[in-house]
Amino acid sequence: MPSPQATDAAPGIPAAPGGLPEIGLPPRGATRTRPRDRRRPPAAIVAVLALTGIIAAGMQTLIVPLIGQLPVILGSPADETAWAVTATLLASAVSVPVAGRLGDMYGTRPLIVASLVPLIIGSVLCALAGGLPMMVAGRAVQGLRMGVIPLGISLLRQVLPRERVGSAVATMSASMGVGGAVALPLAAGIAEFGSWRAMFLVFAALAAVALVGVLVLVPPVRRAPRPGERFDALGAALLAGTLLCGLVLVSKGAAWGWTGERVIGLGAMTALLGVLWAIQQLRSASPLVRLSTLGTRQVAVTNIASVLLGFAMYAQSLTVPQLLQLPVSTGHGLGQSMLQMALWLVPGGLAMMIVSPLGARLTAARGPKTTLVSGALVVAAGYGLALPLAGSAVGLMAAVIVISSGVGLAYGAIPLLIMGAVPEQETAAANAFNTLVRSVGTSIASAVIGAVLAGLTTQLGDHAVPTMAGFSVTLIVGGAAALLAAAVAGLLPRPRRRRATGAPAAPGISLR
Repeated sequence: MPSPQATDAAPGIPAAPGGLPEIGLPPRGATRTRPRDRRRPPAAIVAVLALTGIIAAGMQTLIVPLIGQLPVILGSPADETAWAVTATLLASAVSVPVAGRLGDMYGTRPLIVASLVPLIIGSVLCALAGGLPMMVAGRAVQGLRMGVIPLGISLLRQVLPRERVGSAVATMSASMGVGGAVALPLAAGIAEFGSWRAMFLVFAALAAVALVGVLVLVPPVRRAPRPGERFDALGAALLAGTLLCGLVLVSKGAAWGWTGERVIGLGAMTALLGVLWAIQQLRSASPLVRLSTLGTRQVAVTNIASVLLGFAMYAQSLTVPQLLQLPVSTGHGLGQSMLQMALWLVPGGLAMMIVSPLGARLTAARGPKTTLVSGALVVAAGYGLALPLAGSAVGLMAAVIVISSGVGLAYGAIPLLIMGAVPEQETAAANAFNTLVRSVGTSIASAVIGAVLAGLTTQLGDHAVPTMAGFSVTLIVGGAAALLAAAVAGLLPRPRRRRATGAPAAPGISLR
């Protein structure tokens, strides 16, 4: 008889023959579309959902080639045009947990559609923007799209045969890296050789194609709220306030001064709202996020590791592009143009997609815990490789490929760990919360790496630029975060033993 301490799967998860939770089943109250319906083959479903993930992730990096030009384009100071980047981050953070909860209540497919529509509208608003207010508004509307990734992962669990869920989830997870890597050179090329307005219109058209693909190829899974189930509007408002205050603090802390009144006030407000939100969630009969589920060992450890991996992933995104673009006269810059820099980074994003099926095989053979630990160690190895190879573009590309491969392995395992430990009717909300904590990791990385590089500078004419020592510190910090993520992932619970029948465990859930 298996030990009751061997797993942290939440109550209400059906057991596979080997005593492990199943992940290929639809939520309670849902009607599952036959996965072998020839009109909607599984490969087409995975492809169109991965496309939505690529477009959603690419929208974050879309504006990067324009950052230096925004003050001229919009006729506003640089510190104000920075809100064109921050607005998307804030809207994404607030909308993701809301979309996840609504997806669990009413079905994930309608929420994916509802996330793609504002992506199209926001892109058109940005293309038509004649000033800062309209650009910020468009970018904020675009930010409502990030729910498509956790929603898509949850939908894969509902509509695919169980044996295909692991590889499909890995592909969907890899779409986040591919989107950023592909969107950057595409946006840079359009901005350099065409019009910045065309850049937004191209992505609006791509989002429209993805929307049609979802409507045509992705099967609906009918879902109705259970008796007494309702949307927690108060919890959503409190969480939104907490996230808005916290992310503005992290984004603007360096510019405003970490000891300034605004930063201290935002910190106090973040803490207060966060405590009120937690109390309200514990008392709510139908909470936005069930904290008792998030507190189980498997989910809590996975989320902590996700924060560290989000930090490690984003640290190289802040470091490597600067090394590639700084002038050669600095002694460590490689003098690449924006487009050249973006092209050097493309192989990293493609590596994530190539590695994802390998990660799925490793997960099927050894369990997602092994894949997560292995991915974090590969990320750390990539940072170790970057230190001696930072003097050449080829060397940095090789390091990015290794880091991205590790991220692809880890990110493919994380949703399976989450889905293996939460009740079926909470899948989308739990995945959405994990997406949120990863974005918290990237936000922390932005503040930490920015502070390190700002503190270790040298003069180049009238400008202060980061020194090679500063870049080395950021690479070490990124590698340390990845090693810490591997150590944390090692704390995941051991799997239950298989029963004497020898029946196979549910795929992708064993925590070896």
